[in-house]
Amino acid sequence: MTAASMPQDNNSHIIQTIASYGKSLLGFIRKQVKNDADAEDILQDVWYQFSNVVNAGPIEQTSAWLYRVAKNKIIDKHKKHTETLLEDMLPASGDDDDEDNLDFQSILLTEATTPETAYLRNLFWEQLFIALDELPENQRQVFIWQELDDMPFEEIAQKTGENINTLVSRKRYAVLHLRKRLKQLYKEITEY
Repeated sequence: MTAASMPQDNNSHIIQTIASYGKSLLGFIRKQVKNDADAEDILQDVWYQFSNVVNAGPIEQTSAWLYRVAKNKIIDKHKKHTETLLEDMLPASGDDDDEDNLDFQSILLTEATTPETAYLRNLFWEQLFIALDELPENQRQVFIWQELDDMPFEEIAQKTGENINTLVSRKRYAVLHLRKRLKQLYKEITEY
């Protein structure tokens, strides 16, 4: 094989792989993310990584490799979303007047998955949803749409007919309530 024909072989291999696995891989990703746009973004990332790896050398089990990379990209997306959610809900160091500094990020976003970290993550999400249920409906709904469904305020405003400033204010009240409730949980976790 000549050096000139190698890129052509790789390109045809990439095209063949996309044709063979594209539809099933997209279906796999769609089942694990919130919307089609996220699924398509993740799939693009997988194909980009695949093209870089194929150019570096052959992959022995293409199917297993593709699904493993897709799963890792999905986990990265969920982790990034959780980081964003936590950054929005929990005050940064120095933002809180109390001497207690909530450090949920170090607890929830640790790479190690142990029975304890799995329990704490489940407890966090359980308490978050309990705290959400305590909110007035309009505050809860804005928070869910904006933070959990990744819906921009403009879209929420169109959906509800409410002013964007009103929606921002409702979300702020929701965040303040959630911070207070999660602070209690944090104290309970760190005191035992």
